[in-house]
Amino acid sequence: MIAIGCDHGGYNLKNALIEHFKKNNIEYIDFGCFSQESVDYPDYALKVCEAIVKGECDCGVLCCGTGIGMSIMANKVKGIRAAVVENTFSARYTKMHNNTNVICMGERVIGSGLATMLFDEWYNAKFEGGRHENRINIIKEYEEKNR
Repeated sequence: MIAIGCDHGGYNLKNALIEHFKKNNIEYIDFGCFSQESVDYPDYALKVCEAIVKGECDCGVLCCGTGIGMSIMANKVKGIRAAVVENTFSARYTKMHNNTNVICMGERVIGSGLATMLFDEWYNAKFEGGRHENRINIIKEYEEKNR
């Protein structure tokens, strides 16, 4: 199950991704926002990330103007590893090496066609484990000590 959310700056991109999910029978929960009226991106990042941490969703997609604000908020949530992606290599390797559970994209940076390609690269990639697992464990240990 995919959790998806956006602010006003990522509204159209979120909707394009939802259409892609529907065409490909990918289950999702839309956490909003539901219009282009100005909202605070941290509220929507938290809704998506909390659904993942609680086990209601497996992973998430966050859209805003650049993807940066959403990623900053998402990475404040214990257990979330979020990355802004703008190319297929980064989208694939952020899952393979960093085991990200959230990707963030910017509507003002990329178009809907690229966004669906980035999602597919990320969603279909598999975490490689091995030496990368050790690095993820370092992050988890830090989170446990410092939150």
